Amino acid sequence: MSLTTLDESRDPLAIAEEWMDSGRDVAIATVIETWGSAPRPVGSHLVIDADGNFHGSVSGGCVEGAVVTEAMDVLGDGKARMLEFGVADETAWRVGLSCGGRIKVYVEKLG
Repeated sequence: MSLTTLDESRDPLAIAEEWMDSGRDVAIATVIETWGSAPRPVGSHLVIDADGNFHGSVSGGCVEGAVVTEAMDVLGDGKARMLEFGVADETAWRVGLSCGGRIKVYVEKLG
């Protein structure tokens, strides 16, 4: 079993703690609300560091890129953001959330 495989099964919160302990700036994105057919349940996490590394998932890959981009801004200015993606949202279609649901994701800097 490779280290990558081991990391994939690890809790994103544990990864965030390790990254912070090593001096990295870290943001966390959390699914706080879903409607309809959402790819990940409420409480799902994606952690992102200032270098753009990330671990976990808030959308099964559908909108991770957009969330990582927003997280980089959160790390830069320290201001939390509320993001919403869904089938009626042009951004959601562009980033691939075409599953028929909507998700609301809260992104904040840790520490």
